[in-house]
Amino acid sequence: MATYLADKVVVFEGKPSVDCTANAPEPLGSGMNRFLSHLDVTFRTDPTTYRPRINKLGSTKDSEQKAAGCHYYLDN
Repeated sequence: MATYLADKVVVFEGKPSVDCTANAPEPLGSGMNRFLSHLDVTFRTDPTTYRPRINKLGSTKDSEQKAAGCHYYLDN
């Protein structure tokens, strides 16, 4: 994932083309956490290739990150 391309993100919430709200620009980490929490998905960094990986739903790492409130964890 090209995290070096953006410092801030705008997260849109709601139903597309029906009722949508654009949030104020926020830092990449908190914006991705907000976005991924709505999708119920967690990311981690692969320790050998340093590539971002999606955790399997219900896996130990997925559960740990959700409990910590950190859906987007990239070790840079």
